[in-house]
Amino acid sequence: MIEAVIFDWAGTTVDYGCFAPVQAFMEAFGHFGIEVTMEETRRPMGMLKIDHIRAMLKMDRIAKLWEETHRRAWTDEDVHAIYEQFEPKLLSILDRCSSPKPFVLDAVAELRRMGLKIGSTTGYTDKMMEIVVPEAAKQGYCPDCWFSPDSTGGAGRPYPYMIFRNMEQLRLSSVKAIVKAGDTVSDIKEGVNAGAWSVGIIEGSSELGFSEKEWERLSASEKTAAAKRAEASFRNAGAHFVIQNMAELPGLVRMLGAEAHI
Repeated sequence: MIEAVIFDWAGTTVDYGCFAPVQAFMEAFGHFGIEVTMEETRRPMGMLKIDHIRAMLKMDRIAKLWEETHRRAWTDEDVHAIYEQFEPKLLSILDRCSSPKPFVLDAVAELRRMGLKIGSTTGYTDKMMEIVVPEAAKQGYCPDCWFSPDSTGGAGRPYPYMIFRNMEQLRLSSVKAIVKAGDTVSDIKEGVNAGAWSVGIIEGSSELGFSEKEWERLSASEKTAAAKRAEASFRNAGAHFVIQNMAELPGLVRMLGAEAHI
């Protein structure tokens, strides 16, 4: 029986398209003369942010570009130098990127009526969440708890430890009683590694990579093609289910057995 849904934050419940960290990452790399693409920036999304930077530097094109630009291979000191540029850039815009996505508030309200607890995990640090959480709460989104990689010794996704912290806080009986919902490959792997039901959400996801206006401008066939690509990424990462948007989540949870909690 399902006892809780554990959500990701940016790209899943807030910040449609997960644009705040993308902008900050691209500007931080640019500070060191490295022009990264949107696709490269989004590929490790969902990880602890310093791990995200390290993952980007390991990409062949970026690693070669770093050597060409700086005449040496990147080092861990460079990872921290980029992070020192990244963090203040992100902190300066997070308050404007914390609005709940479409269907989130209604879906969460319905899940609560079904008797479920609402947990959350994130790739943000505690310092970042100190901005995001109250801003989201002002607009109606307030999960029962949240945990960042700071609570697990820096072991963020795809490690499952933040989910386990949610279990402890919410007093959940089993990983099999959890639905983990997210918008990135890292989210999916986090859920799978925890042994929970892992669900990918397409619309407004980092994996999809569109702003709300960009998504609305697409034709029906373009939306279908883009959604199929996102779904394939989630499925390849091990997702048990993929849904179009948050409006479909309560029905999925009912299917998994939440009626017993009504």
